[in-house]
Amino acid sequence: MNADSPGWTLMVVAVLLMIGAAVSLIGSLGLLRFQTFYERVHAPTLGTTVGIGCIVTASMIYFSATGTRLVLHELLILVFMAVTTPVTLMILVRAALLRDRSENAASGQESGR
Repeated sequence: MNADSPGWTLMVVAVLLMIGAAVSLIGSLGLLRFQTFYERVHAPTLGTTVGIGCIVTASMIYFSATGTRLVLHELLILVFMAVTTPVTLMILVRAALLRDRSENAASGQESGR
């Protein structure tokens, strides 16, 4: 880190980075721990959204404090991640639900014959 940075900035950045990394790790562990697809897809989605939010905020604070201007272009990363991650989750879950329903309907028709 830069020696010219204020101490409070470094502390806030370190805390945000640790929170972001911890939330992302918890989301990844949830992917391994849960049994069904529907459970597995939920944990990484939350980890990605909250973890990236903390890490991007830490980046904005650090580079704004060490630079000569306010750094806001990381907000685009945050907005795109906050929008695309839940949309991807919904698309994956709907596709899996449609697959499960068609498999159940096909097995119900075969057993009825």
